Amino acid sequence: MQRRARKFDAGISLTPMIDVMTTLLAVFMVTTPMMTSGIDLDLPAAGRSAMTGNDHAIQISVDSMGRYYLARDAMPLDDVVRRAAAMRTENPNLTVMISGDTRADYGAVMRAMGRLKDAGFQKVGLRTQIDNK
Repeated sequence: MQRRARKFDAGISLTPMIDVMTTLLAVFMVTTPMMTSGIDLDLPAAGRSAMTGNDHAIQISVDSMGRYYLARDAMPLDDVVRRAAAMRTENPNLTVMISGDTRADYGAVMRAMGRLKDAGFQKVGLRTQIDNK
């Protein structure tokens, strides 16, 4: 009696991997816009060529009471700078957009900008609304 040798298929089935990647892509596409949104602010209006923000930038907000927010989380300015610097370790060319309420203290907005520049951020901008007048 002669035994037949088993033939093993060492190939990789890509179908389960494609299913997982498609699911992850869908999850990230849905959750990313929610992560970049900050708090509701009354942004100052500027001309048509003003900076309105970058969807891939770190969003820092200063409300009318002078409180600082990273996305939707309120925290002291030291914590905002520390967390933003931690995000920069993954992407050294990261942009920071500061959104200051029209009633926010000018000094609070400039303190945030100065501290971020001191922390090594090269691209720090102020977010505005486009003035349609």
